[in-house]
Formats: sequence, C-alpha cells, structure tokens
Amino acid sequence: MSKTEHPLQALNDFLPPNTFLPVAAYLQQYKVHLTVARERKSILGDYRNAHNNRNHRISVNGNLNTFSFLITLLHELAHLLTFEKYGNRVQSHGREWKTLFGQLLAQFIKNKVFPFDIEQELLATLHNPGASSCAEESLMRVLRKYDPKAEGQMLVEEVPAHRLFKMKDGRVFKKGEKLRKRYRCEELGTKKVYLFSPVFEVELID
Repeated sequence: MSKTEHPLQALNDFLPPNTFLPVAAYLQQYKVHLTVARERKSILGDYRNAHNNRNHRISVNGNLNTFSFLITLLHELAHLLTFEKYGNRVQSHGREWKTLFGQLLAQFIKNKVFPFDIEQELLATLHNPGASSCAEESLMRVLRKYDPKAEGQMLVEEVPAHRLFKMKDGRVFKKGEKLRKRYRCEELGTKKVYLFSPVFEVELID
C-alpha cells in the first residue's frame, strides 16, 4: 500500500469547494498526520489514535471523488473526536461515534457544500450513520454519479442476468439470482459461488 503525505494546502484539490478551511481547522487543532493513499479494496479511510508521542493519524483513499473524500475524512475525524472524548471505553462505531459523526455531517450540510441528491441521502441517515463511511447502498449509488465515468464499469445490480463480469483482480464471474440483499455469482474456472453486494463495482464482459 502506497501513501503520500500532502501539505495542508494541497488537500484543497481533494475536497469540494468551500470545505478546505473548516477541514483544515480540525486537522490543525488536533495535530493530525494526514496521508492520501492509493486505492485500497477493503477500506476507504483509516484512523490511528495518538500514542507514544505520535500524533493522530488519518489516511483517505485519493481516488475518491471530492464528496466521497470529504465524507470519508469526516468519518475518520469522528473516530478521532470519539477517542479524544471517550478514549477506548466505547465501541468503534457505537452510539458515541454515530453522534459525533452526525454532528460533523450536519455542520457541512448546513453550509450547503453537497449537491442536493447527496444532501438528501445524508439527511436520511444523519441520526444513524453507517459503520462504513459510504456504506448505505442508496448513498453509494448517488455518490457514484460523481465518479469519473469508465467504459464498461457498472454495479453488480446493473449487470444483466447470466452475463459475465470481471473484478479488478481479474477474476471472472457469472451473475446469478438475487438472494435477499445480495447476488449469487459463480466464479468461472473454480465454480465457487460468491455473494455480491448490489452496489459492488465491476466490469462487464462483452
């Protein structure tokens, strides 16, 4: 995994307009060591609390669109604020974290920094944010509209039934039926069956 430290002013390139100053204020106040990472498959961001004379550390994937980047950064800042207030005495994504994350989101929603569709999705989950910064499927669908468009890329739910699709690691699957919330898909070659989230992004194979 490769990370790049960014001077604070360079962070402006990763954020929506009119959000740099309030974000920078938090980073400076809590002396956050911020890094922008290359794409990571399992996480969008990460937080490590201050210890042994080391500052708080936050990393966010640099391939995210500006709105996803901001939401992910606020997610990690909420972990920092939770640690500052409660230490390790509360659950990672418990009630205390949800409250603080909701307060951070509310601050930026109030300042009208998000497009209307993203704002509405955030308002819908403001009182109970998901453990993953962009975990709510409806929010992911909306945020994806602001990603750079790549030919052939689509969500699993958009892949036609029984068609083949490819993951970023090169593995090929055949889309099957939907089982409650996930799709049953068979990997070609191994014949192993995997369950895919409907909002997992893949590449359609012609």
